[in-house]
Amino acid sequence: MHDGGTTKTRGYFGIGAEGISKAMNLGNLVRSAHAFGASFVFLVDAWYTARSARSDTSRAEGHLPVYDFPSVEALTLPRGCRLVGVELVDEAIPLPSFRHPLQAAYVFGPERGSLSPAMLARCDFVVRIPTRFCINLGVAGAIVMYDRMLSLGRFAERPVGAGGPRQPRPPHVHGNPVLRPMADPRRS
Repeated sequence: MHDGGTTKTRGYFGIGAEGISKAMNLGNLVRSAHAFGASFVFLVDAWYTARSARSDTSRAEGHLPVYDFPSVEALTLPRGCRLVGVELVDEAIPLPSFRHPLQAAYVFGPERGSLSPAMLARCDFVVRIPTRFCINLGVAGAIVMYDRMLSLGRFAERPVGAGGPRQPRPPHVHGNPVLRPMADPRRS
């Protein structure tokens, strides 16, 4: 059943790129971020602005904030937000084995290079998409966002056989409030 894009995942996330040099890739990344429900987009040392990216046919900049930072040192993220680098390096965690933080910002490197050593040092985690070689920036961004949606969204379990589930996942039911005894301030 199609839900019209309203499947809610827990937490929030942002999508960013360092040193991006192709407007088409930037537009595709920003458009995908908008489609997957990103809370914000950020660019570090970018050659283009999100507004100049003509491939963003959703006009994402009018629907979610886009932050531009001149350097890694100037990058600021919301309190508690974990920075996750996406890079094809041996020591990176394979994406299928990665548990996504509830509050995360994912950063991708430039098309003709890698995340800078300064950016890698800032990352709380570095993940890699298990491919044989580097893939297009927009495609990589969509894969990471899709993996996050699968991991943190509420979807019916996959069936054992081919095809889709026979019944949707039941809605979450909240339990009763847990009341704890209050400490007597006179006894402290």
